[in-house]
Amino acid sequence: MEGSSVHPSPPEGEGRVGGSGVEETASFPSVPTPSQTVGPFFGFALPFPDDRCAVPAGTPGAVRVEGQLLDGAGAPVPDGLVEVWQGDQFARSGTDPEGVFHFLVRKPPAGPDGQAPHLNVTVFARGLLRHLTTRVYFPDEGSANGSDPVLGLVDADRRGTLVARDDGGVLRWDVHLQGEGETVFFAV
Repeated sequence: MEGSSVHPSPPEGEGRVGGSGVEETASFPSVPTPSQTVGPFFGFALPFPDDRCAVPAGTPGAVRVEGQLLDGAGAPVPDGLVEVWQGDQFARSGTDPEGVFHFLVRKPPAGPDGQAPHLNVTVFARGLLRHLTTRVYFPDEGSANGSDPVLGLVDADRRGTLVARDDGGVLRWDVHLQGEGETVFFAV
């Protein structure tokens, strides 16, 4: 039956390969598949031995960073995953039933272009269509933080969501996914 094909072939010479490598036509353009939530499976598929430690315990200059992953109502997210990295450091922590995560890292040196010492952070959690990207800055770097070009792009009243606080030698930094005190996330 003519015209009943679900995916008609384009007339001779009208097909082309799109950016995805899939042939597309003017009437059937190639479009990306939308993101979908697929979890939580973080505690099953992603842990590795000593994943919370970017440096071994006892490393000179090692510092513990800990916090809570909280949803828009301020409730803990018990099945999230938080990753930190900078330079040769990488650590990953699943959250516990109270939404707590922690890492053992060393403070990295200042970065290029006047960037203050910081850790890059990726957050995975149920209900997110894509991971979230942010940074955590060190509280003892007030001058460097004040001139950091990325931190300078953030509204002054929200910069505090990116700076850990010293809590008796442990750096405390909570991640608020939304709502009051929402952590600043970056589109990358």
